[in-house]
Amino acid sequence: MANLYKILFIFTLTAYLNCFSNEIGLIKINSAITPSSSSQIERAIKWAKEINAKALIIQLNTPGGLLESTREIVQNILNSEVPIVVYVAPSGARAGSAGVFITLSAHIAAMAPGTNIGAAHPVGLQGNIDSTMNEKIVNDATAFIRSIAQQRNRNVQWAEMAVRESISSTEQEALENNVIDFIAPDLDSLLKSIDSFEVSTSKGKIILNTKNGKIIEYQQTLRDKFLDLITNPNVAYILLLIGIYGVLFELYNPGSILPGVVGILCLILAGYSLQMLPVNYAGLALIVLAIILFLLEIKITSYGLLTIGGLISLIIGSLMLIDAPGEFMKISLTLIITAVVATFVFFTFVITLGIKAQFRKKSLGFESLLGTEGRVIEDIYPDNKGKIIVKGEIWNAISDQYIPKDTYVIVEKANSFTLFVKPK
Repeated sequence: MANLYKILFIFTLTAYLNCFSNEIGLIKINSAITPSSSSQIERAIKWAKEINAKALIIQLNTPGGLLESTREIVQNILNSEVPIVVYVAPSGARAGSAGVFITLSAHIAAMAPGTNIGAAHPVGLQGNIDSTMNEKIVNDATAFIRSIAQQRNRNVQWAEMAVRESISSTEQEALENNVIDFIAPDLDSLLKSIDSFEVSTSKGKIILNTKNGKIIEYQQTLRDKFLDLITNPNVAYILLLIGIYGVLFELYNPGSILPGVVGILCLILAGYSLQMLPVNYAGLALIVLAIILFLLEIKITSYGLLTIGGLISLIIGSLMLIDAPGEFMKISLTLIITAVVATFVFFTFVITLGIKAQFRKKSLGFESLLGTEGRVIEDIYPDNKGKIIVKGEIWNAISDQYIPKDTYVIVEKANSFTLFVKPK
């Protein structure tokens, strides 16, 4: 019975403390919106609920990102039981493109001085698209942002223009146009501004108590950091190239083992990375073609033609590989040039070795004696064999002319242990 009272006391005390706890969660997003960003925000919302946070602040600074990841983030925010505050900060930050959707979906939207929001016009992720398809994409994005603005009682007309006409606004203009709720220079002033503000969550209406709130920042897990790393297009590209080089080296030097193992591991990681990125399959096909041409160069002596074709295919494929809506999601041109130059140097080395091998004098068998010098130790007649010594060995020799003993000769042909010679 005493234990039961003890459990009830602890439960009551915990519930009481939770009522008076004033913790505010914080997650910072300072990059393009990717599957990694979506995953982090989803986990941060769950974490904020677990610690009984009064609100979760998403400090946002993004140029934009992937529409699919944006939809996932917006869905998580709209269905959150914890009040979500999107704060575009610090000064100089922006909520561009995908950032507009996320900011408008928040229960409370705020911006720091010197920030801007807008330019949400969707960019096709699959290369050039016709006008009809472009209109469908724009209409879909417009309907999406309009529904968000209506649900949060924000300026629907401004939201639609941000998509259709790519308009942008400063923090002051955004406040005047009912795009955001507050302008706050820092987190402390933000907490004071939103104190006593009423919001409607999926759980019901909540009045915020944040004036003396304690901010606790969400810490990235190893999984978050790993996803952040490999969903970077440049890292995915590097993994792909290391994988290719590792496999090629293993094929060129069978039994090396380590390059093959590293290569396959990198290819698996690259495959996982590219699966999470907007990949152009034509670009990927060109890179695969480059690999095939490089493999053929190892097996077939084309004197560099296959390698040149492979390099051209690699360059075009690398430029096309990531079909992102902006430069912030594309593979660095410097990285592509470096990779192509490294590939060229590697295969030039391989080709050089191949060409040298083609012209290298044979070191085994009869052919290794062709062009070598010998000395006659038994007279040679046109109709009779004589003997010569070549490389310390005695051979039968014939010639179409008489060659006396002690004459030096050159081996012209070899057949059935008989050498055809002529005088030096």
